[in-house]
Amino acid sequence: MLALLRSEAQHRGLPACVLTFEPHPRDHFAQRLQRPDMAPARIANLRDKLLELARCGIDQAVVLPFGDALASLSAREFVEQVLVSGLGARYVLVGDDFRFGAKRQGDYATLDALGNEHGFDVARMMSYEVHGLRVSSSAVRQALAAGDMAQAQSLLGRPYAISGHVLHGQKLGRTLGLGFRTLNLRVAARKPAAQGIFVVRTHGLGPEPLDGVASLGCRPTVDDSGRMLLEVHCLNWPPHLGLEGGYAKLVRVELLHKLRDEARYDGLDALTAAIEADVAAARGWFASHAAERRQTTRDRI
Repeated sequence: MLALLRSEAQHRGLPACVLTFEPHPRDHFAQRLQRPDMAPARIANLRDKLLELARCGIDQAVVLPFGDALASLSAREFVEQVLVSGLGARYVLVGDDFRFGAKRQGDYATLDALGNEHGFDVARMMSYEVHGLRVSSSAVRQALAAGDMAQAQSLLGRPYAISGHVLHGQKLGRTLGLGFRTLNLRVAARKPAAQGIFVVRTHGLGPEPLDGVASLGCRPTVDDSGRMLLEVHCLNWPPHLGLEGGYAKLVRVELLHKLRDEARYDGLDALTAAIEADVAAARGWFASHAAERRQTTRDRI
């Protein structure tokens, strides 16, 4: 869809622009109705969304704050105030299930009619499928909730990843007696789409990515605040970074394989044993996949 948008923009001599909302509209209504169960699991934070749009060649991204004022606009008001007056749109591309305006009253036919009235073209892209499965945010959420990282990668066309700045944590990894050194990334979403213990690969700490194992969740054994955290242990910490070299760096963590769900342990000894097992499992996963790649290379030769 983004490739088609870029092609049309180049043909027309216009910038390729994506319009998005923050927070997610369903997040807004969940909070307004005091129904947290209505909020969708968050696939990506705003930074990751904007970085991915830039990587795909989008020239501009417009982020509209979604609140009561925006939610109350009729379909016509949305087109006239946002698309025409605000953006000066000349071509609008939407998906096949597109709805807009208060109470989702507007659809593709509505948009097309308003486009004719206000002088902009409207196009609709039909569903895109991978192995017979429609690519959608719902399908990605389902794959991540099930811990099927291979399916998520197939739908996204890349490994699922989370980025953020490395923060100071409780430094428990240094006191567990195993020399664990961790990178802590705050996860703003109250309900991230993926949770658990993962085999990961971290980018941004040097010229080469670092293999590791990570916990994505609320760390119930050591923290009862309910705050979400991505805590990454790199299997081979670069010596040049020292103890403090990772802090404040912007890193991207790819979640490659889910090992298990998060669990609560009876004390630090049990937690330490679980971490040891996770580290061993992660090393085994990387070793097996390295062997598979070598075999594939020999088969091709």
